[in-house]
Formats: sequence, structure tokens, C-alpha cells
Amino acid sequence: MGDLKSKKIIGNLGDPKLPYDYSTRPYGTVPEDTTRPPFRWISEIAYKNAYRIVARGYDTTELMEAGYGLADMLFIDFQSRIPLVEEEKMLNYIMILALEDGLSMPAMLSRIVAQSKTFLTQACGASVLAFGHAYGAYSAFGNMLVEGLAEVEATGNTTGEVALEIAKKYLGDPALGVSGLMLKDPAAKRMFTRAEKLGVAGKYISFTREIVQAAQQVSPEPVDLDMLGAIGATMLDLGFTPEATWAIIAITRSFGAGAHYIEEVEREEVTALGQELTPKEFYDGPEDRPVPPYAERDNHTQHAQTYTIKEWKQAFEERKKLHGSGYAIIEEVEDPSEKT
Repeated sequence: MGDLKSKKIIGNLGDPKLPYDYSTRPYGTVPEDTTRPPFRWISEIAYKNAYRIVARGYDTTELMEAGYGLADMLFIDFQSRIPLVEEEKMLNYIMILALEDGLSMPAMLSRIVAQSKTFLTQACGASVLAFGHAYGAYSAFGNMLVEGLAEVEATGNTTGEVALEIAKKYLGDPALGVSGLMLKDPAAKRMFTRAEKLGVAGKYISFTREIVQAAQQVSPEPVDLDMLGAIGATMLDLGFTPEATWAIIAITRSFGAGAHYIEEVEREEVTALGQELTPKEFYDGPEDRPVPPYAERDNHTQHAQTYTIKEWKQAFEERKKLHGSGYAIIEEVEDPSEKT
């Protein structure tokens, strides 16, 4: 790079208080520091060379040739074990139920993204991002069960007592796994029945049943087990963590989202930027009004300040009627991300 000393020093790079002379620093490739191991990613999940992919010690090609399937591989990846046949059947049961949900919110998000002529993976990503604490809170639900049974062991309270405590605390919370969503749909209860028939039902399904009974006692409205509770408890009894459950169900649902993306592309036209019109019939805000001359703006302005509690309350109630302002949103005291 030449002698930098003959060049103009930039900024404070010539300051004698620097720990080294910047103008004489080495350029090019710095020799490897042999006094410490180089940084590298270390994983006990899998490795791949030119001849094979090995997951938790199993050659994946040999697994497939031997007849193992996707559900088996999920047990290997997340639990480092080959599952019982009954466990593999139960996971397949769960994944098939979770894969498709018709024109649900994740499917519609996939279709909306598809209209902008984007990639399928982006549409599926948008669909998976719809999995929040209100829709698919598998992590929050699972951790609630884990913490509840830990409380049983720590305090000596019965599972029924802790279940009642949970029901009172979380009634109405989408992460409870008990709601009015499936009062007429038997799918959630069928899942527990299937788990019992296969012999894989354990303490988490049993505890969830007690939470359902407790919630039915304290709820003023009819409630019952919903799909979140059924899937979450069954996955825990299969040995998956709440976080693994969330990952598996979200990606399973992305298969269905991909099908919806493809159908949207094949059946509908692409929507170009600015092409979508929004008729006035879809608008219910203030009537059209002329823009006042800038010089006269003071005649049309309104102050946001209030000076008494009564004025503030009145102004706040009026602002709550202004949709899109955020005034009608009730702020959550607890950060929902802490549930995970």
C-alpha cells in the first residue's frame, strides 16, 4: 500500500495516545493466531460431507432406505432417538391436522403476499409469522404446563389445585388452550382419545384435562379444550419441548401455506403496486373537505393539550372513536414475549 507516513493523516489516526502507529499497521492477510482455536460452528445435530448426511449419528440415506419417515426424523433431530411406532403414528396424526386449516389467517397472509408476485418462500414466511400468542401460542402454552407441574412438585399442592389456579389466572388468554373455539368441533378431544388409544398419553394430557375442568367451573361462558391445548399437551407427552412444538407446527402449516400460494398464483392475477383501488363506499371517515390555505391554517388548527382531568377524559373518549389512532387499544401490562 506504500508508505502512509508521507500521506496526510486522517482525523486523529496520528494521535500519539493510540496504542499503535496506525501508519505502519500491517496490510494483507494476517497470519493465523495459533495460540487459540479458530472460531467455528460446532453442532451435535448433524454433519455433511461429500458422501453422506448424518443426523444425531444416523446416516439419513440409510434411515430412508430402511423405511423411516419424516415423523421419525423429527424425533431424531429434536430428541436424538428413534420413536416407538405408536409415537410416530401420533406425530403424523398431529401434523396432518395442523397442516391445513382452510382459509385461515396464515393461509390468507400467504395469498396476499402471493398477489405481489413474490417468492413462495416469502409467502410461507409471512404465514408462519402469523403464529403469535393469539394464534398458535404453542411455546407459551407448553411452558405454562411445565411450570404448573413444577409447582405441583415444589409445593405439594395437587394437580387439581394448581389447575384451578392456572384457570383463574389465564381464563380468556389465547394461550390457555381452553376456549369457546371448538365447542362444536370434536377434533381436539379426538386427539386426546387417539393418544390414549396409542398408549402415548401422559402427565401433560392428564394435567390439561384438569385445567379444562377447572376453566369450565370458573368461566361464565361455555369453554372446552381447543386445538392449541390438544396439540401442545400431546406434543409434550411425546417428549418435545414447547419451543420444538412451535417450530414443528409452524413449519408443518407452511406446507399448506405453500399450496395456497400456488393456487393464488394459478387462479388469480398479479396485483401491481398502485393498481388496487379502494372505492369511497369502503370509506366511512370524514366527508371530503377543502384544504385551507396555508396562511389561514391557524383558523383551522386544534390543540391537543387538555388542562383538567375532566377535559382529558372527555378528549380521550372522543379519540377512542378515531379508528386507526391507537387510542382504543388496551395496552398489555405484561410483555407477551416473556411468555416464551
